[in-house]
Amino acid sequence: MSNLSHLFSPLTVGAVTTPNRIWMAPLTRSRAGQPGDVPSELNARYYAQRASAGLIVSEATQISREGQGYAWTPGIYTDAQEAGWRRVVEAVHSAGGRIALQLWHVGRVSHHLLQEGNQLPVGPSPVRAEKTECFVVLPDGTPAQIPVDLPRELSQREIRRIIEEYAASAVRARRAEFDLVEIHSANGYLLNQFLDVRANRRRDEYGGSLPNRARFLLEVVDAVTQAIGREKVGVRLSPKGVFSDMTVEASWETALYAAAELDKRKIAYLHIAEPDWAGGPPLTEEERRSLRHAFAPVLVFCGGYDAVRAEAAIAAGVADAIAFGKLFLANPDLPERFRRQAPLNAPDPATFYGGGEKGYTDYPSLETTGA
Repeated sequence: MSNLSHLFSPLTVGAVTTPNRIWMAPLTRSRAGQPGDVPSELNARYYAQRASAGLIVSEATQISREGQGYAWTPGIYTDAQEAGWRRVVEAVHSAGGRIALQLWHVGRVSHHLLQEGNQLPVGPSPVRAEKTECFVVLPDGTPAQIPVDLPRELSQREIRRIIEEYAASAVRARRAEFDLVEIHSANGYLLNQFLDVRANRRRDEYGGSLPNRARFLLEVVDAVTQAIGREKVGVRLSPKGVFSDMTVEASWETALYAAAELDKRKIAYLHIAEPDWAGGPPLTEEERRSLRHAFAPVLVFCGGYDAVRAEAAIAAGVADAIAFGKLFLANPDLPERFRRQAPLNAPDPATFYGGGEKGYTDYPSLETTGA
């Protein structure tokens, strides 16, 4: 393996400095405590095991009951959830790590069984996400993957209410002592839906043109940065991604526009989820460089990287850090394994979602194996 000096160099990311550039990507694991979708001691142990990451980005965390699209995912809108996350943050900080909370509203990727009073989920327009499922608990108590509901269209008053919920959740994250927050505008969820020309068919100030489609995201960013400071805010985008029935049409132009607008706001970082894993066309090197040109602060890419590709991207000046998902899931000490060029544990897809310790906190580290 080539020298990894760039991967292991420190990086200033807004309000924090990371000791390396090997980030842990957000990974939904559906293991929040019940009732109330509250992070538990098991979650704290899981994240603390991975504290050697330059920055941990938490699993996607709904900002309201309305924002939930999968059973057993954590929230950040109640006092109990905030207290649960505080225990997680304390565990990560005690282990020497840094952690960001990813703020999430799924929008139309939901079902009435997950909503308060069995209401329909919401979206920019009443357009169903085709070939898309959410994870629910059926009335008889059986967990199941089922097709999402047809959403109802959000009113402008409701959009303003959701913007306030993002800001309120960011304040809760600050009280829980998260180092940063990441606004999830990727992978086909609510803010991504507003960016998308197929999901968003509005003809008001939140649709019909590129600036209008980006308005909701930018108003959320402005509200969150006003609430906690721009140096503590990151955003995730997924240009050309097709997850949850997003379209590639106009998505690249939209991503560049959003990146340039976020650059003006001087947020801490921009996190790009590359589309390969969801079946979309891969980003080209020219496209990565275009994003680099559009966004001057910290730029992070995620999607199918290994240590060598990550080092090359950072050495070339295209990326400032690289986030790893499945590799961090299965290798709690991933940076040390990269440093030693040690073998990697293989992830077990059967235990990705739901359950307990198995496939969650029982992946061995080099220390536990005596390597």
